[in-house]
Amino acid sequence: MINNIKNVFSIKDLENLSGIKAHTIRIWEKRYNVLEPMRTDTNIRLYDLASLQKLLNITLLHEYGYKISKIAAYKEEDIPVLVKQITSSKNAKNHAISAFKMAMMNFDQELFFNTYDWLIAEKPFKEVFHQVFIPLMNEVGVLWQTDTISPAHEHFMSYLIKQKLVINIEKLQTQAAIRLERVFVLSLPMNEIHELGLMYINYEILLKGYKVIYLGESMPIENLKDLKKHFNTITFISYLTVQPDRSAVDDYVSQMTEELLDDSTQLWYIGRMVEFINKEIVHENVSTFNSITELVNEL
Repeated sequence: MINNIKNVFSIKDLENLSGIKAHTIRIWEKRYNVLEPMRTDTNIRLYDLASLQKLLNITLLHEYGYKISKIAAYKEEDIPVLVKQITSSKNAKNHAISAFKMAMMNFDQELFFNTYDWLIAEKPFKEVFHQVFIPLMNEVGVLWQTDTISPAHEHFMSYLIKQKLVINIEKLQTQAAIRLERVFVLSLPMNEIHELGLMYINYEILLKGYKVIYLGESMPIENLKDLKKHFNTITFISYLTVQPDRSAVDDYVSQMTEELLDDSTQLWYIGRMVEFINKEIVHENVSTFNSITELVNEL
């Protein structure tokens, strides 16, 4: 996979990365000469990273009301300066997402950290995660599915976001829990490795002052039973992104219900596979959530 990394892009890749339709990009090129693609022997357009950076900047200016004819009149070196001037804490989201995309495409840790530091100086971590990291990772998922980026890009970006999550979680873990009526146990089912969402839920629950036992990926249900010897009132949270698959998800819920549930226990499920849970088999102490925001509102 690693030798699959792109530094040359098709017009479809540019459409996926910028959100600007390929047809519009062609018009902008023809009328305003904003990009100068390379051409293959068969006359297919190809673009380098500099073109991608320029298009992301142009897209940002265009979203803030600048006409494409006006943008095209600027010198090339003036466009990033203008982007910097109009970007404030109020409209940081799109600029930050564009910067993080460039960091991902270039495997540029320094750009990631500089963009993050700029954001965190203006906003609390919770806002940065909700307004920037969640939409960014949703876009990254689509880019991966459309073959615009390789798994290496996705792993690079998710690991850096995890690092920031761990730092912010650790700050909260140094404070004693103030809400002791319930303990939250967070885990992923067997063979589930998508951990970012569960880590963020850990952060949110800690922020509310609860005690959290974080167990992470690939936890067998029988091992979760051990926690019941240590804590009386437990809410188990499972994040189901791709596992168990849709044919096995009801069995997973049924097994957890049978082995873990009692009057003082709750089971909470979140993630893409939740939609395939048969709600008719769900016990009253079992809850499903369609989003992190919905789950956090329940705390």
